[in-house]
Amino acid sequence: IKKLESKQTPPSSRIKPTKVKSPQGISFSYRYFKDDNEKFLISNKDARYLEALIQRLRDLSSMTVNEITVINAKRLRCHAIDWDRTSETYFGLPNEEQLVDTPYQFQLSSNEHGRVHGFFIENVFYIVWLDPDHRLYS
Repeated sequence: IKKLESKQTPPSSRIKPTKVKSPQGISFSYRYFKDDNEKFLISNKDARYLEALIQRLRDLSSMTVNEITVINAKRLRCHAIDWDRTSETYFGLPNEEQLVDTPYQFQLSSNEHGRVHGFFIENVFYIVWLDPDHRLYS
């Protein structure tokens, strides 16, 4: 193995970074995901559920927050969560009152695979619960 001389450029500095446009849609995060509530478990779901989840997240990632929460809200069944009408009173996150401005939910597919519950911070949707059996609203 040849030793690099100080005048030679190390191979790593010859790599040119790829220039990528910033994404125009939203991103998803599981930072606040909670799987400790028995109402919101996916352990008994089959591969079709996981496929529906991944496809929905992929499709939504090309949209903006406004396109999801306003323009396509009815089609996606995306709306703010009204805690007074649900089986829960809040997500139960530390510092939730500072984190969550408006909690939202959207459907995975037409009544078959339930809903996803979480909240936006800028263009990131933080998934808190996966609700395959529609248990947040009775």
